[in-house]
Amino acid sequence: MGEINSDGDTSSQVDDELVQDKEIVTSDEVDVVVETIQEEADPLEQALARAEKAEKEIAYKEAEIQNVRKRMMAEKATAIKYGSMGLSRRMIGVLDDFDRAINNLENDSSISEGFTLVRKKFWAELESEGLVSVGNVGDIFDPSKMEAIATIPASDEYPTNTVVEVLEKGYMFKERVLQAAKVVVSS
Repeated sequence: MGEINSDGDTSSQVDDELVQDKEIVTSDEVDVVVETIQEEADPLEQALARAEKAEKEIAYKEAEIQNVRKRMMAEKATAIKYGSMGLSRRMIGVLDDFDRAINNLENDSSISEGFTLVRKKFWAELESEGLVSVGNVGDIFDPSKMEAIATIPASDEYPTNTVVEVLEKGYMFKERVLQAAKVVVSS
């Protein structure tokens, strides 16, 4: 039996009366009503969702543009910094030719002095662009800049890991090795 409400009716009687007074609504009709309500609210929600999505896309694109700009600036700075590296690399051969000519002309001191002056000026110009000689006698051996062709036992004059003789000069352009020095190292 049903419960008694404040009017003295039982709840089953009330339920029966409500069912008789009201139409029965099917689930399809409920879906239509829900869709109608959603359609009424949807334009605003859809606009907000599109705006939020657009803001995210804009932020992503702005970040991407900033990254491209930074990358381009870094590449530009590197290109400027190492722009004359190719020329310096080609001039190393000319510099070595000057050294050989000076060594072979020791008998004629006036010509040798002329070559020496030209070589010094040539070297000063290359050095001002960032070319540096590596692998000098007495330097500590650095495998990233030098190639050990031979080793000899260490002595008082040349402790372990010291360049004893330079067979072929090495050169760096700023922080990059152009030509590794070929050296004899004490071990």
